[in-house]
Amino acid sequence: MNNVLFIHGFNSSPLSEKAQLTKRYLEQHLPDVKFHCPQVATTPKAAIEQLEQYFIDNNSSTDTWTLIGSSLGGYFSTYLSEVYKVKAVLINPAIKPYELLSGYVGEQVNPYTKERYQVESNYLNDLIALEQQSVSKDNYMVMVQTGDEVLNYQQAVDKFQGSKVIVQPGGDHSFVDYKNMLPQIVEFLQLKE
Repeated sequence: MNNVLFIHGFNSSPLSEKAQLTKRYLEQHLPDVKFHCPQVATTPKAAIEQLEQYFIDNNSSTDTWTLIGSSLGGYFSTYLSEVYKVKAVLINPAIKPYELLSGYVGEQVNPYTKERYQVESNYLNDLIALEQQSVSKDNYMVMVQTGDEVLNYQQAVDKFQGSKVIVQPGGDHSFVDYKNMLPQIVEFLQLKE
C-alpha cells in the first residue's frame, strides 16, 4: 500500500489548509493511497521520535512511504528521507530553523490546538542535531515561492541544487495556489492506485 506522511509546520496542525487539501485530493483521485497527518509533537526530539515510531508501527513489507513536509515539516521530512531513503516533497521548507526560531524563545501557543509549550535553547540544539549536511538529490521535489515572508527561499534552492526545484515568483509562506501543485506532487511521489 502507498502511504503519504504529511508533516505540518511549526505551530500548525493536521487541520492546516495544505494538509486538508492534500487529504481531499488523495481521497478523490487516489482512494487507495493512505494519508497520514498526525499532530506533530511540539519539541524537535519528541517530533522525530513520534514520526519514526509512525514508520515502525505502520510499516509492512508491502508498504511504500513518501513524505510531504511544509516549513519546519520540510526540515523533519529531509531528516526522515535521508534516514529511510524515501521520496519527499518539501513546501517552502525550513533550511536552518534553529536560526529562525531563535527569535521565538519563550512560551508559544499553537493557534490550532491551543497547546502551550516552551522554545528553549535545548529546542534549538535538537534542531541542529537533525540537520542533514548532504542530501540524496533524486529523492526531493522542492517547491518555493519568492514572496515567502518567513523563510529565505534561496536557502532551499541552494541546498537542494540538483533536485527537482520549482521556484514560483510571488506567493507567500503558505504557498499560494498549493492545490494546483497536487498533480505534480502525486506524479513525483509516483503514487498510483
